Amino acid sequence: MHALRIIAYILVIIGALNWGLVGFFNIDLVSMLFGEMTLVSRIVYSLIGISAIIYLLLSYRDI
Repeated sequence: MHALRIIAYILVIIGALNWGLVGFFNIDLVSMLFGEMTLVSRIVYSLIGISAIIYLLLSYRDI
């Protein structure tokens, strides 16, 4: 469970940094690396979203 939390945390940080780049500089790093809404970029976005949900659930589980 500890490894899952670390992986989810890293993916959430990557997603947050990407949205920060989009907000401040209009640069979407995921699209730059993998293409505009290609299958790989959709998988990356999906993994980041799923990891945010997992991290949220694991955070409340410890309280």
